[in-house]
Amino acid sequence: MKFTLSWLKDHLKTKATVDEIATRLSAIGLEVESVENPGAKLGAFRVARIVEAKRHPNADKLQIVMVETDKGKPPLEVVCGAPNARTGLVGVFAPLGTYIPGSKITLEKKPVRGVVSNGMMCSAAELELSDESAGIIELSAELAAHVGESYIDAAGLNDPVFEVKLTPNRPDCTGVRGIARDLAAAGLGTLKPEKAISGVEGADACPIEIKLEFSKDTSSACPVFAGRYVKGVKNGPSPAWLQQRLKAVGLRPINALVDVTNYISIDRGRPLHVYDGDKLKGAVRARLGKPGEKFLALDGKEYVVDETMCVIADDSGPLGLGGVIGGEASGSTDATVNVLIESAYFDPARTAQTGRKTGLVTDARYRFERGVDPQSVLAGLDLATQMIHKLCGGKPSKATVAGVAPEGRHSITFDTRLVAKLAGLVLPESEIRTILESLGCEILGKGDVISVTTPSWRPDIHGPADLVEEVVRIAGLDRVPATPMERPAGVAKPVLTERQKRARRARRTLAARGIVEAITWSFIPPAEAKAFGGGHAALELANPISVEMSAMRPGLLPGLLTALKRNTNRGFNDAALFELGQAYRGDKADDQYVSASGVRAGTAKVSGSGRHWDGAAKDVDVFDAKADVFAVLTALGLDPSKAQITRDAPAWYHPGRSGTLRLGPKTVLAHFGEIHPATLKSLDVAAPVAAFEVFLDALPAQKAKSRAKPRLEASDLLPVRRDFAFVLDRNVAAADVVRAAAGADKTLIREVSVFDLFEGGALEKEGKKSLAIEVTLQPTAETLTDKDIEAVTQKVAAAVKAATGGEIRS
Repeated sequence: MKFTLSWLKDHLKTKATVDEIATRLSAIGLEVESVENPGAKLGAFRVARIVEAKRHPNADKLQIVMVETDKGKPPLEVVCGAPNARTGLVGVFAPLGTYIPGSKITLEKKPVRGVVSNGMMCSAAELELSDESAGIIELSAELAAHVGESYIDAAGLNDPVFEVKLTPNRPDCTGVRGIARDLAAAGLGTLKPEKAISGVEGADACPIEIKLEFSKDTSSACPVFAGRYVKGVKNGPSPAWLQQRLKAVGLRPINALVDVTNYISIDRGRPLHVYDGDKLKGAVRARLGKPGEKFLALDGKEYVVDETMCVIADDSGPLGLGGVIGGEASGSTDATVNVLIESAYFDPARTAQTGRKTGLVTDARYRFERGVDPQSVLAGLDLATQMIHKLCGGKPSKATVAGVAPEGRHSITFDTRLVAKLAGLVLPESEIRTILESLGCEILGKGDVISVTTPSWRPDIHGPADLVEEVVRIAGLDRVPATPMERPAGVAKPVLTERQKRARRARRTLAARGIVEAITWSFIPPAEAKAFGGGHAALELANPISVEMSAMRPGLLPGLLTALKRNTNRGFNDAALFELGQAYRGDKADDQYVSASGVRAGTAKVSGSGRHWDGAAKDVDVFDAKADVFAVLTALGLDPSKAQITRDAPAWYHPGRSGTLRLGPKTVLAHFGEIHPATLKSLDVAAPVAAFEVFLDALPAQKAKSRAKPRLEASDLLPVRRDFAFVLDRNVAAADVVRAAAGADKTLIREVSVFDLFEGGALEKEGKKSLAIEVTLQPTAETLTDKDIEAVTQKVAAAVKAATGGEIRS
């Protein structure tokens, strides 16, 4: 939103400086992005008059002009190359030492083809007023009386331009009057009363019928549409003051009719539109678009409308998009003599939706999608009629109105003590009342509890908290007392929850194992969600960022595998990634869970990846994923050996190279293994990939550790190791053998490990296999004798046979 200082002073009586206004605007929430002050850039340039012009003796295209730069002083000799330089011309002069912004030079006293130039006559491009550089500026002959005066003062250009960044909830400040109202409320002046409008209501009825054609469900698209016909106007260029103001804020003057609507849009935040009445066919109506309709807009482009867009149409079809842009076919030109002025209210949400669909960003859309004052329909129509009648003449008709304008006002019961309670700012009740009334609110009642009726131009105020915000904003955030937080004595207590501590330890553990943390989207393509047990209708997003990202993720593996694919496509074949985050089994609160998941690809093992001179690198496998799971669980205080490993991993894992870690039949701690080749193929990910999922929410609560250190248990006796080879059925799990052996004698047996597996020959024919384990015995009291060792040996053999049916291999 741009406006000039003089424009602001049309509505605000103030003596504040430019800096004071800019500071106060930012303080009340209207952030000033820039202030362009022509006085700082063009203050040195003066009005001057050429009293004599003659040809340069040493150059055909140059002239020597004698320039009167100050009354009563002799003229200065200036070398000028402009083709329009002539005797009597009133222009703009730059004395020596002046910085020329358009040329980026500072004038110095130097000879030009043997003649010293004592300054410079300037073009509009050199002053950055326009792109015109073919000749020097030619001012009106009337300005000859102002020779020697500052150019920007004489030409009325010494008018600073403010650019304010508005938040979407402040439609009232899309007009200069709204900004003036806020400044007046903040104590930086007095808001001038609105000038009375009279003489705009004609005696004749409007010859063009205005209709609203909506169903009951869609009537909010345009609840009110007003118009007035003005007959016999004389269109043409708008006056200089109006053109100058529009140019100052970045708008291009077109003609008087269009310039009036643009002026009111910025001045009051009330967009309007003017139709050439002779180009309209039948009634003008607001309705929803119809499939296949299209029109040529004022920007010269053709747009196709649909049934969700509000259009203004006549019997020939759409004339424009309501609240967004008008059509070229019905637009006013210099030949226009009869006009219909449109003033309507359009639904903000539908206007924004139409703008997004068409890609149109217009001043009208900027205001309507924020919420134009619904009660300004007739006031805006009257003001436009008055200005058009003054500038273009014509005979106005009576106003015709279809529909009823929304009230736009809300009554709120407000306890003034909430200001101190919510904001910590103690203000007297009288000041609170004054602030609210200065913002346009009507107040009824006395005491602390009052009734506040908000103005129609503030659709963002809905409740007491909004009123508190307005009071504090205007009173000044600098008045809110700074209250330090309480600082307890001693060391602060830990603030992390157990869940947060577990997440931190899991991250550190996985990172220490050479896995890189990744953060992926919480929503994925539906096909990927179905491949990993998701894709339910309840988890489909109603408003996804794209069609390909429309399902909430059932787990973290789909995103990690997609990230793995992107790394592989860029040449990183041996990547290891992990993520700790939330996933969703359903749409209920209990269906959300936290998982620590990871993937390893290629040769990205813990020991390192890639080729090496001492041997071929091995691909990742199920045991790498299992090791990652065990490392995480150990770091979280859980002994993985006490959990049970089953072979019922989900379908996206390889059925023979995966497992599930459980505590009992219902509590699943983790899944791990190699990803199923079919799953990898569907994602276009190269094999092999080992993956794991650890469910942090499923882990049992960690028991509080004793502060006392456990007693050191160390033996000065050497351990004894014995090897066993058992012949087993091929489907017997090695873990069952290890568990049975470890339980044979819990006093002496410290460790059991598998070191050999043989399948082949006669054993294969019989459906058998040979599994060799090493059992470590650790005596504590005395050295073991052969008899002691033999006894333990018998216990181990018997325990394994009882648990698995295995026999000692002969």
